[in-house]
Amino acid sequence: MATRAPNVEDVARLAGVSRQTVSNVLNAPHKVRPDTAQRVQQAIAELGYRPHASARRLRTRRSATVGVHLNPYRGGISGVLLDRFVHALTESASKRSVRVLVHAARSPEEELHQIADLTDSGEIDGVVLSGTDHEDERIAWLNARKIPFASFGRSWNGDGERGNFRWVDVDGAAGTRLATEHALNNSGQNIAFLGWPSPSGTGDDRERGWAEALRAAGIGGASQNPGPRAVSADSVAQSRMAAQEMLDSHPQIDAIICASDSLAIGAHMAAVSTGRPDLLIIGFDNTPAAEALGLSSVEQRPELVADAVLKQLFGATGNTVVENPGDASSESVLITPKLIIRTPITAQAPIDPDSHEA
Repeated sequence: MATRAPNVEDVARLAGVSRQTVSNVLNAPHKVRPDTAQRVQQAIAELGYRPHASARRLRTRRSATVGVHLNPYRGGISGVLLDRFVHALTESASKRSVRVLVHAARSPEEELHQIADLTDSGEIDGVVLSGTDHEDERIAWLNARKIPFASFGRSWNGDGERGNFRWVDVDGAAGTRLATEHALNNSGQNIAFLGWPSPSGTGDDRERGWAEALRAAGIGGASQNPGPRAVSADSVAQSRMAAQEMLDSHPQIDAIICASDSLAIGAHMAAVSTGRPDLLIIGFDNTPAAEALGLSSVEQRPELVADAVLKQLFGATGNTVVENPGDASSESVLITPKLIIRTPITAQAPIDPDSHEA
């Protein structure tokens, strides 16, 4: 004989509270005292109670769903980070009985059109953005329409009113600072940087950490570049050429700090071809490709980012969207990344640079 699934009344009886209190814990936790909410959550866990999502959506007129945009698939290396973030976001959201609706768009205009359709139809309660940039047009559009949202990607200086939104980002400067300090302590003082062409909010921030660490060590003085520096598109083939030119002109380089793993793999290939397979090269993103080659990298910890983004949208434990505050600047969160040190694989197996294009 089938066992009846526990319901709200069962939870209320076990916790010693009213049915309405259980409902408040599930749908409006801010109305319940912390000790009472904890008692109800313990009863829910003990009984294995799962709220009926469809009934709750009809009752609250909320979908308990957040929309997140995926960029068009381009292959390559660095795009893995966003995949990890979306996976982590989905796992963290499921613990709150929140769903993630993934949609793809080929341009910011198409993305905004899809967001409008999804919010107008009631399919999503809020939006998670990614890849913010200076004067991001999506920010002003969402603010003007009062659509709740939070972003994996910060507000950059000079964004003005467009910068007033809830965001979570990884402290790129802190990551490259950690990498540079490790290189100074273990390789030498001639530490190079391989980055992206400026202006790039993320790229410039990562370069800043390298420069600050060198100057803090008394290297470079007031010069704009305290060490050898080169730039490349986020491409293994192009970064290999840029790194090769830098190594040829600065043969005493002790280590190379890179703005991404794509650049680090190109730099590693250049170092191998120069006869320096053990040259310390540190990337950024900690992708499977860097791990496979034994390259050190800065881990962005997207699982922490996903959890923080959901807290901004839904509060500490709830699944009801918290409307955008009037001043969201105080809600920004910077996640401190983690440096992963590895020993590079020096076996020179044939590598086709074009197969690693990012």
